[in-house]
Amino acid sequence: MDMYITIPEAAEYLSMSESTVSALVLQGKINAIHDGKQYLVNKQQFTTHFEQVEKYRKMIEEYLQEPIPEDPDVNDED
Repeated sequence: MDMYITIPEAAEYLSMSESTVSALVLQGKINAIHDGKQYLVNKQQFTTHFEQVEKYRKMIEEYLQEPIPEDPDVNDED
């Protein structure tokens, strides 16, 4: 796996348009370096992001599977 990829390669990897990726690079939302003729994007930043997203997705899924505790006041008849 190459450490740096071009904007067209990043666009394909992210399933986004090249213009969107370019805009995100120029806005500083995607880290990139300029080698004098093109921007090069460090692919590792996406891998880390996708791993975090998957981790939080699993945490939310586990949380949603927990049973709702019974409210003691529901059965209280006073």
